[in-house]
Amino acid sequence: MKTLRFISAQALVSDAQIAQRSIACVAQNLYPLLFKASYLLEQAAVLHDLVEKWPLAEFSIGKLLGKTADCQKDLSNRTCHVCLQACLTGLKDYVLNSSTTYAKRLKVVDLTGLRDIEFQACACGKALGRWGRTELMARTCFDLLVEIQARQLDDLVSGVSVDVLMNVFVTQRNYEEVVQALLLRRQCPLKIRCVEFRADSLALRKFFYIIKLVQPESLQKLELVHNIRLEMEHFEFLLSQVPLPSLRSLTLPARTFDVRRMTQEDEPLLVTIGERLSEMKFLTELNVAFSTLTGRIRKILSPLKTPLISLNVSSCCLNYVDMAYLANSLHAEYLEVLDLSGHSVADLFPSTFFKLLGRASHTLRSLTLEECNLGDEHVNLLLLALEPCKRLTEFTFLGNPFTSRSLRRLFELFTQLPALCKVEFPVPKDCYPSTFIYPLTEENLVKYDRAMFEETKRELMAILSQANRNDIVVSTPLFGSFDASIQETSNELSVVLLQSFTDAISNLLTALKKED
Repeated sequence: MKTLRFISAQALVSDAQIAQRSIACVAQNLYPLLFKASYLLEQAAVLHDLVEKWPLAEFSIGKLLGKTADCQKDLSNRTCHVCLQACLTGLKDYVLNSSTTYAKRLKVVDLTGLRDIEFQACACGKALGRWGRTELMARTCFDLLVEIQARQLDDLVSGVSVDVLMNVFVTQRNYEEVVQALLLRRQCPLKIRCVEFRADSLALRKFFYIIKLVQPESLQKLELVHNIRLEMEHFEFLLSQVPLPSLRSLTLPARTFDVRRMTQEDEPLLVTIGERLSEMKFLTELNVAFSTLTGRIRKILSPLKTPLISLNVSSCCLNYVDMAYLANSLHAEYLEVLDLSGHSVADLFPSTFFKLLGRASHTLRSLTLEECNLGDEHVNLLLLALEPCKRLTEFTFLGNPFTSRSLRRLFELFTQLPALCKVEFPVPKDCYPSTFIYPLTEENLVKYDRAMFEETKRELMAILSQANRNDIVVSTPLFGSFDASIQETSNELSVVLLQSFTDAISNLLTALKKED
């Protein structure tokens, strides 16, 4: 729904030349309206000029593009490359140019409100993801300083200081540019302030260097993923040397913990890590997927002073002791997001799994049970466990060997969960050859009867339709859910993985030669 004001704003900005000439005559309170209208129409030149002459103290892109009184359409998931580039170029020119309209009042630019999605609705079709935004902002800061010195504008910009709040994403490819921008932050009028920090494909020494540059004491989210070779000793060093008092969310790379390699002398280190984590008074989200924590989850979670609302322990080789702790811990009553993928929850610990979901049922919003070896024989348990979860909005259970019959029973339950709006379900077992063994290999995953699957999907959709639950979006992503960050840096990840494989082969050949 658009108001007459917004329609009028669209009409004005639709002609870029007229709009650019008119900006000088526009009242301050109309800038946000014109900005959203220009963004919607991808009028890059108008966006640039609006930002260049921005008359307000704050520029929050999430608020500007979100639902407003004049336009209910939310554009915060439209990370249009053309529009965002125009905004940052306009921001640089805001610093460089003398305003003929309003005095420079801008103090805060908040770029954290953008959401990266799989398909872009903008006409250019090209997104600028978190990694790209990080690189472009770092380059903008450097170019700004170069231009200030070249044009000798130090006196003109001396009173300009703008904090740019960002979710920073660093890999080997943009590392030097980001470090450069952070080192020059004191001299640059545009000062990058990191709210969230994600690192991938980065050597440990580089990570430990840059994490101190991003002002970690104000960091709210830290993600160390994939090709960060962080082990338990390094993690303890990080916690002891880098202050993270404001941290709310922590994601650690695979194999950070591996109790199989631990000796009796290493047990105190695990206790120390638990104590260090307990010092983070705001920590409520923890992702330790693909670590081996068999029998040790209590040592990490029990010292925490604040209950977790999000916990990812997928493929952590948990045993009955771990599940019993989770089911009986204080965390269970506060969990909103839970990922138990990779554990045979119904076969190994059915009673504790049932108890865990029962205690979390009043708060749980997102549940992921991928490759949990759940089949037709477990459907009754799963139905009973899910039924009380009335606040559940997302449920993912890919990779489980359910037949079409069991999926129909589950979909009948989904119609009774009032908040449910997203379901990711597996291709039914009966769509695959009977000789296939679960978990399926990537090669076998795509070898299913597509006609039979489409017929089953029509039946499942009919169940939702008959119950007036067309609001539930269902999908079957064969290779897992979309991850914008991985999608954006997939080429770099592939190179790193190939290099790791090459190094492993080289080390093996060297070892064999020594044996000879």
